[in-house]
Amino acid sequence: MHISQKLEQSRREHRATFSFEFFPPKTAQGVQNLYDRMDRMHDFGPSFIDITWGAGGRLSHLTCEMVKVAQSVYGLETCMHLTCTDMEKSKIDEALKEAYKSGCTNILALRGDPPREKEKWEATAGGFRYAKDLVKYIRDTYGNHFDIGVAGYSEGCEDQEDPELLLDHLKEKVDVGATFIVTQMFYDVDIFLDWVEKVRAKGITTPIIPGIMPIHTYAAFMRRATWTKCHIPPAWIEALEPIKNDDVEVREVGKGLVAEMCHRLIGAGILHLHFYTMNLAQATRMVLEELELTPDMETPLEKPLPWRPSLALNRREENVRPIFWRNRNRSYIARTQDWDEFPNGRWGDARSPAFGELDAYGVGLKGTNEQNIKLWGRPICIKDIADVFVRYMNGKLDSLPWSEAPISKEADTIHDDLADLNQRGFFTINSQPAVDGAKSSHPVYGWGPRNGYVYQKAYLEVFISPEYIAEVLTRIERDPDITYYAVNKAGDLKTNAPGDGPNAVTWGVFPGKEIVQPTIVETVSFLAWKDEFFRLGQDWANCYPSSSPSRYVIEDLMDTWYLVNIVHNDFRVPHGIFPLFNGLQVEYMEKPLHSVEVINGNETLNGDHSTEKPAINGAAAHINGTAHAITSSVHGVELKS
Repeated sequence: MHISQKLEQSRREHRATFSFEFFPPKTAQGVQNLYDRMDRMHDFGPSFIDITWGAGGRLSHLTCEMVKVAQSVYGLETCMHLTCTDMEKSKIDEALKEAYKSGCTNILALRGDPPREKEKWEATAGGFRYAKDLVKYIRDTYGNHFDIGVAGYSEGCEDQEDPELLLDHLKEKVDVGATFIVTQMFYDVDIFLDWVEKVRAKGITTPIIPGIMPIHTYAAFMRRATWTKCHIPPAWIEALEPIKNDDVEVREVGKGLVAEMCHRLIGAGILHLHFYTMNLAQATRMVLEELELTPDMETPLEKPLPWRPSLALNRREENVRPIFWRNRNRSYIARTQDWDEFPNGRWGDARSPAFGELDAYGVGLKGTNEQNIKLWGRPICIKDIADVFVRYMNGKLDSLPWSEAPISKEADTIHDDLADLNQRGFFTINSQPAVDGAKSSHPVYGWGPRNGYVYQKAYLEVFISPEYIAEVLTRIERDPDITYYAVNKAGDLKTNAPGDGPNAVTWGVFPGKEIVQPTIVETVSFLAWKDEFFRLGQDWANCYPSSSPSRYVIEDLMDTWYLVNIVHNDFRVPHGIFPLFNGLQVEYMEKPLHSVEVINGNETLNGDHSTEKPAINGAAAHINGTAHAITSSVHGVELKS
């Protein structure tokens, strides 16, 4: 959606909105950390974000990639900076092409600062001299696909201090196609509002977005103000100077100063604020909370769908998604980004080649081995793994190998059931409670247009030991309201689903609309998720040395256990799935697979360093609606069920 359209919408509703600026970090780890931060800051509710462009496009590839990820994976409406500095026309064309392909519809066209090695700005041969030339070229080449923003300078810019001449240049940029204006940072509201009046007197009616720089530390505040030559009100210096060595106090006082400035802007009719975050969250969040602009339980973000939609160009209308990727949105988007078509705005053909090799989609485990071992410990038995899952259910872990985010508040109503099931050795991967007609405005379950109602079937995805797979599936077969899919690493699929078609597990009913069914379960996508699931488990095992008992116990689960998803098709039954596991407890949970020998501080398997696993005899017995005896050699112990 164009930024100018968002601004017009907030103006009609007389509602204050805001946006964030980020810049490409210098290291790969910095980029990943910024993605995580952008993901979290999405929940603050920005209208859009923008991503800066280095002089000469030194980080151009990274800028384009970050725009693509922000749009497609995180569902953030993104504006890409594009500068003339050291940019040949071919580079400009390539950048615009990448932005177009990623679904980006907003560009901030800038002349840019001179590279550090040059004292004065010079146009590149074959490039553009002024920002107005870049604006005109984008408009002539792409028509109205891009909303085009330009810079405004309320206190002059580095190489031009004549305010009248700067206003003339601004008018020229607007006349050739600019549709919104973003200003440099400032701290004096009176100077800014006086400049706005002069802009309007020039006949410029284009929306003006003020650039807001939160205060992180006193030194950074002074350095940036000096660099941009913006005026600092004397009262600000008086408030900050005495506490300049206390960063916490500076942020607290700075929060109040910046928030008061924003209140004055909003009161003057400037309803959108653009925050220069410096890739940091805390100071910006503090200002937004002071302004009461962040969502809370009473006024949650309005969600168009129960999952975050992608804003990639060819999937903005996508409104159906398999539930299996609920906790790994990033990998789902990556795997499906090259689908050839999205028929009827749905989620496409699961038989697409997109469900091929996993490596091409970057769906593996995040983090270094050291980080993951620190996070999930060194399990040597089933109980240790159960403890990891229980800690996650209790909010003491932020992620699992199969879930990139902390457990959702949606699980609160079934929390005790989930924790109990994991303690008994049945590891829950994904779940949702039954919902019978919650308002679409509900702070936890709500999504979609106002005055609607949403529904959910109870759903559970669980990892089950081979000693109990036959018993659990037999119990499921006895209940006509329950359908399931079960599969092991080898692909031995079992199901009682009536066909290969989708089973909607979430839907909404809204005024003036057909029923929307955004979340489904079906065969082909489940088998695709199965490959990813076992791959992630093996990635976890590979965090440990080959001789480690931790690697052995995790690999044993991956090689022998079953991934099962269960749907209770009567959405009026809140707890219809968990009774399937009544009386079941995985035995010998505290028994290590082998004794552990510690040599020079490192754990190894005592007496057997081979990678061969114990045989599972009969674990894949056929299920025909009745229980079968299964004798297995699991963890070196003979079991019967």
